[in-house]
Amino acid sequence: MTEDVQILIARLLAHQTLRREDKLVKRALSDEIFRTELDTRLKACGMKFMDNVYADYVTLALTRDSESKVFGTKETWQNNNFGLARDGVALLVVLWSLIILPKRERQEAHQLAEEDQNDMFGKEKPLPRAEDTSIGISYRALLADFGDKLGKKTRMDMNLGQLARVGFIERKGDMILEGPLLDLLMDTDTLKDRIINGALSDIFHVPAPRTPAIIATDTVDTVDTSDVEIAPDAE
Repeated sequence: MTEDVQILIARLLAHQTLRREDKLVKRALSDEIFRTELDTRLKACGMKFMDNVYADYVTLALTRDSESKVFGTKETWQNNNFGLARDGVALLVVLWSLIILPKRERQEAHQLAEEDQNDMFGKEKPLPRAEDTSIGISYRALLADFGDKLGKKTRMDMNLGQLARVGFIERKGDMILEGPLLDLLMDTDTLKDRIINGALSDIFHVPAPRTPAIIATDTVDTVDTSDVEIAPDAE
């Protein structure tokens, strides 16, 4: 077992991501003793195993305790090791919102991407894979809706290229599709409510909370990513 754990860690470090169907990954997801040894060995190196049922891949990331020692050694804190600037992180959040949230709704409803309505008996079936439910978004639509807020075409193209290189997205013609890391390295619990009820409430047609301290606006002027957390990967 020790050798298999070692091989799985080495492969994840070498390849960054592995599919859930991989033999050793399936063992990590189903064998409690194997998973315990995996987590123990990773924790000793300041890392953790990252997976969720909505994603088709798994990866490694730094533990919270390790982040300050890794990213806080320079004069300024690095919020990620992908070299993303503020507008790049904002673009990443927008893509996560427009691709991952609808995909998860389809997965929970057991609805495939090409289906117009739910299967009456779908809930009895396993959760659909991401590749069967993830649709992606049009580049032209993204540019039209968010180009002015995300640095216009030149900056957005530069950031899209960087996101594609590190595995957050994939490009196929005009379409921007989910990459292996997009549903793994974002802090979903923190982001979901903030995005749906906050920065992108107009996109999801959910009115933002109205209190005396909040001035209601009709449109989103900025995408605030000052407190967005991206789980740093192990590379």
